[in-house]
Amino acid sequence: MSWFANAFEFLVKGGPVMVPLMGCSIISLAVMIERYLKIRGAASDTAGLGSHIQHLLHSGNSEQAIKKCQESNTAVGSVLAAGIQERHRPDQAERAMEERALVEASDMQARLGVLDTIITIAPLLGLLGTVTGMIRSFHVISSKSGIGTPTAITGGVAEALIATATGLAIAIVTLVGYNYLTEKVKRTIEAMEICATQLQKVLADLKERRNEIKAISA
Repeated sequence: MSWFANAFEFLVKGGPVMVPLMGCSIISLAVMIERYLKIRGAASDTAGLGSHIQHLLHSGNSEQAIKKCQESNTAVGSVLAAGIQERHRPDQAERAMEERALVEASDMQARLGVLDTIITIAPLLGLLGTVTGMIRSFHVISSKSGIGTPTAITGGVAEALIATATGLAIAIVTLVGYNYLTEKVKRTIEAMEICATQLQKVLADLKERRNEIKAISA
């Protein structure tokens, strides 16, 4: 545990601004982990699911296709299930999938704004620590005993540098996580659009086939 004590002692030297910076780091880490697990689950096996659903629909197993979509617990599955439930009305199916896609996209993007805020505010907090540290150093220099206490002067400089470095480190790590999660969401939305378009074609083909059967029967 000595490394923990050393790290804590080092961070304490950054001054009072380290408290909100540590809060930012904890929030950032928690949000990135939670969003990663959420988005990974929503984006799993989209290509395989779409192909399997199309096969079930062509085989006439619409109810089984809906069940398979719901059991997948994915964003794509939820969108496809909404469309299949309106399979007898292709226009309504398209609208239902669009509405569900908006809900799923909003759900995946939830709390990503928190990361964006931390990316902006962490360096600013570090800069604030720099200013307060330098003010402390100049205050020591201006005092009567300032020249005789060099450690007090360097303490203010250390506070400034530690706060700046911590703010930048938090912003950099958060930026990497934010960009990764944003790209993951973007790819999942693209997968939803592709699968929804493919499903529309399948539903249109099935409707045309039913119409041909009715025409022949008549």
